[in-house]
Amino acid sequence: MHSIHTQLRHRQQGSSRGWLIALIAVVVIGALVLWSLKGPGPTDFATGPTVDLAAYQAGNPTGVPPSLAGESAVKRGEYLARAADCLVCHTAHGGAPYAGGVGFALPFGTLYSTNITPDRDSGIGAYSDEEFLAAVRRGVRRDGTRLYPAMPYASYTYMTDADALAIKAYLFSLAPVSAPARANTLGFPYNQRWLMAFWSGLFNANQRFRPNPQQSPEWNRGAYLAEALAHCGECHTPRNLAYALDGRHKFAGAVTGGWHAYNITAAPAAGIGAWSDEDVLAYLQHGHAAGHGTAAGPMGEAVDESFSRLDPADLQALVTYLRSVPAISTPAFAAQLAGPASLSHRDGPSGDALGKQIYEGACASCHGWSGESPVSGFATLTGARAVNDPHATNVVQVVIAGVDRSTPEGILPMPAFGESYSDTEIAAVANYVTARFGSTPSALSAHDVADLRRQSAE
Repeated sequence: MHSIHTQLRHRQQGSSRGWLIALIAVVVIGALVLWSLKGPGPTDFATGPTVDLAAYQAGNPTGVPPSLAGESAVKRGEYLARAADCLVCHTAHGGAPYAGGVGFALPFGTLYSTNITPDRDSGIGAYSDEEFLAAVRRGVRRDGTRLYPAMPYASYTYMTDADALAIKAYLFSLAPVSAPARANTLGFPYNQRWLMAFWSGLFNANQRFRPNPQQSPEWNRGAYLAEALAHCGECHTPRNLAYALDGRHKFAGAVTGGWHAYNITAAPAAGIGAWSDEDVLAYLQHGHAAGHGTAAGPMGEAVDESFSRLDPADLQALVTYLRSVPAISTPAFAAQLAGPASLSHRDGPSGDALGKQIYEGACASCHGWSGESPVSGFATLTGARAVNDPHATNVVQVVIAGVDRSTPEGILPMPAFGESYSDTEIAAVANYVTARFGSTPSALSAHDVADLRRQSAE
């Protein structure tokens, strides 16, 4: 009998140890998963501790440039709304400014931006200051429902009260527009907004910008602009499995809305490490840097409606901050960009006869046979990231959507060929362009082009 009791006790102890080991394993695995998803904060890469804004002694890195400091809240808010790029995301093509309706195609459905004019029924006209701050920085609407992180509140959370409320003052100065929200097309469980409370608890720091006294005032101003207002990481940083920004690959590039937002770290080949400060500044000011390419798509809109409207000192601060972001290599990009193509191949054989035929008929007159445009530097293909991207993502999108941007040389439109050419034809010309003018040819299929169309469709 004693032997039986002893065996039972040993079995119970063994079972308890087994459950304890299993519990510890689950806790450890869960902690590792959370650690991998959470990642570092936006400026944690920099040397030195951060402090509360009130304790920072080197001036205020937030707010507006000194030239606007004495202006009304509406005027300051207009500048800050431009810096935060509100117009682009809340203005549909052909629609009223800030009235919403822009579609964001995601892997699990399409979200549409909402009306942020002061209309009381369909816009934000009934929002109090506290309700506006909750929506912008915590992703909580006036009725208590949660916003999806397509609204970059996890970046805007670093914005000060004064700056957020100045933006509100500007938006409330606009004419109200009645524009009810379009219905999102998210399937279950992504259409359950209450789940965003858990997402926000994990991935929204819900804290204001903290400057770093060991960095220069210009760096801190650039950090505030890049992280709290311009939210550069929302496009240029890849996302993790929970669709939050992967801070361990900060600014290493990502595909957003069917466009490739390129690596903007200090990596020499894959990023902007080989660009001069003047190159980066020119790209932000005009959407073009000689030998590096021309902005189109969402980046082109950001240049036209946001960066080009900023004070020169603020653009320089952005450059200073971007130059400090650690290099992260993107292996898909060649270490050496291709130079001008030989004109002798103009009439020679081609790896893609259909692509060459389309290029000759629709592209060569502006882009040239060497890749150096006879029309404008903005149309030069030599050295452009898009044609040196073996995925040819942005080449396809530019062919589909065209380019219609204001430049110092005037309006230089490139027609949209999305309706004129089939997916097969667009794949062919993209493959031809990357083979002729890039370092590594792409190998796109009609299916790939169709998928990029879907991702960028509004």
